Amino acid sequence: MSDESSGEIKEARKDWMTEHREMYLQSGGAKGHIMDLTAVGGHPLGTHCLVKYTGRKTGRVFITPLCYGAIGGEVVIVASKGGADHHPAWYLNIRDGKDLEFQIATQAFRANWREPEGAEREKVWNFVVDCHPFYANYQASTARQIPLVMLSPVEEIPVFRESDATGVRPL
Repeated sequence: MSDESSGEIKEARKDWMTEHREMYLQSGGAKGHIMDLTAVGGHPLGTHCLVKYTGRKTGRVFITPLCYGAIGGEVVIVASKGGADHHPAWYLNIRDGKDLEFQIATQAFRANWREPEGAEREKVWNFVVDCHPFYANYQASTARQIPLVMLSPVEEIPVFRESDATGVRPL
């Protein structure tokens, strides 16, 4: 998949992604955690989290909905960008930033993060593809290795609100 075809997916799913983010935030996480992903090659009970981070260029706070899986006491998110040839902005921002928070359903946490390597990465990748099969297609579509980000909760915090985001990135 090229950046062009990734852009086509993004445009086709733009309204759904925006509505999903708003539903998740407006409900305090009561809605939006579990969504049917069969339309994009996923499972009927696809899991989603929200990730809150600071933009490396703007200094603004962004909240992005992402698919996730839970493995070994950590949460894993995938910087796929639909198989685009470059990393998503959210990944570049957390890689270059300090603060990271995530929300799953009605619980939010301040987090530490890391990227698995070697045999652990392979194990986590296989797990993620089992949870969300479309990631295999995304990886096959790009020469870059799609990053995996492991989140470990540090402390519980209040759930996210729409007003927490000082920047709105087009989804």
